[in-house]
Amino acid sequence: MNLLVILAVFWPALSGLAIYLLPALREDRRLRGLCNCAALGVELALTIGMCFGCGTELVLLNLTPTLAVFFKVDTVGCLFAVLMSAMWLVGSVFALEYMEHDDPARERLYQMFYMTVLSALIGQCCAGSMITLYVFYELMTLLSVPMVVHERTPQAVAAGSKYLIYSIFGAMLGLLGIFVFQNELGTVNFVAGGVVNGTPSSLVLIITFLVILGFGTKAGMFPMHGWLPTAHPVAPAPASAVLSGVITKAGVLAIIRIIYFLIGAAALRGTWVQTTFMCLTLFTVFMGSMLAYCEPLMKKRLAYSTVSQVSYVLFGLSCLTADAFCGALLHVVGHSVIKNTLFLCAGAIIHQTGKTYVRDLRAIGKQMPIVIWCWTIASLGLIGIPPTMGFVSKWLLATGSLADGMGALSIVGPVVLIISALLTAAYLLPVTIHGFFPGSDFDYSTLEKKEPGLKMLVPLCLLAAGVVLTGIFAQPLMNAATQAAAALL
Repeated sequence: MNLLVILAVFWPALSGLAIYLLPALREDRRLRGLCNCAALGVELALTIGMCFGCGTELVLLNLTPTLAVFFKVDTVGCLFAVLMSAMWLVGSVFALEYMEHDDPARERLYQMFYMTVLSALIGQCCAGSMITLYVFYELMTLLSVPMVVHERTPQAVAAGSKYLIYSIFGAMLGLLGIFVFQNELGTVNFVAGGVVNGTPSSLVLIITFLVILGFGTKAGMFPMHGWLPTAHPVAPAPASAVLSGVITKAGVLAIIRIIYFLIGAAALRGTWVQTTFMCLTLFTVFMGSMLAYCEPLMKKRLAYSTVSQVSYVLFGLSCLTADAFCGALLHVVGHSVIKNTLFLCAGAIIHQTGKTYVRDLRAIGKQMPIVIWCWTIASLGLIGIPPTMGFVSKWLLATGSLADGMGALSIVGPVVLIISALLTAAYLLPVTIHGFFPGSDFDYSTLEKKEPGLKMLVPLCLLAAGVVLTGIFAQPLMNAATQAAAALL
């Protein structure tokens, strides 16, 4: 099992580097892409196998008698790891066609960084201490910058710089937490339920809030959300999809580790940290939805949507109740599948038509019916319409909020979620409505079919099916989330 954990963490980086360096694959774009997809298929199998070893611990490096870099496999980490591996594989298949006309040298470099970022993410999923989490979190940030600046345009470079500055500042707050927590708590190792007994000191509370704010940067929480709507529109669609659907969850996972595995939900319940954290998440949910509603650029609209939707997850974590925690974990899964679908749909539209603004998508459903049906299914999932996972997760978030004992905030939470759902419908469904029903005055003679090839359509259809199937067959995920909540609350 130790070997399996090591392979699950380092296989993507090693295989990505090997594929990049092999002379036989340097000029053969098709074979190189297939090798990347095959390597990611192996990685998905490795992460699933790793899940059968929950409880496994593996020390990589002892820094001091009390500080170590080590892996620890648990239910929460396994859920994130399998999700990330699956989404990475789907994005890689989609990229086979999407990037077929890209500069070969740039594509090779993109593929290498794409693979190494996944290693950093899986390492974070298996982190057994805040030290380990910080190391892989920083690696993930540094290795993902080339994915943002891939196009090498001034806008892409500026977006990559902004992403790097925001991310490093957030991570520095996490580093501050390591120093203070080690001194105040005597450990930064993760333990189910946390290590704080009784009421934490004022210093611990202040640093806990700063660490949540720092890791919340990657999750797009206000006031550290500014990188998201800048980075997403300039990155290639497969990169935008994983930035939104997967990398934002790295911030979520870090916050879960701090609240539920280091400090402890019991120690934070009823404190100003919980109240402030909850208020920030609700404000972000509403703000992100409003900005998405007002944004005409398609990918930027989806980026603002991510700002809102990931804070649904953070809101669930801030409630510190079992139902809300389960809802948060399920929304991690649901949002990842849904947002990957939406971004890849946007990528297919841009790739086939060159259209980037929502106002230009009139009759797009007549040209690309399969893509727009996938968009529609994902949109219904993000709104929270049964039987999608979006409905299941939001139901648990609302019921968990009502049970959290936070007074007026317990009522405000579900109200904000409902308002956000209405705004979500308002900024996503017009693409479907005007796409399939352009109006009687539309000149249909100008239309021509623009449907992409199977290498784009198959991933889109699989993701769209996943939006529905994860909702219909949500029970296994709910059981895993309930099991995790029972150990933490």
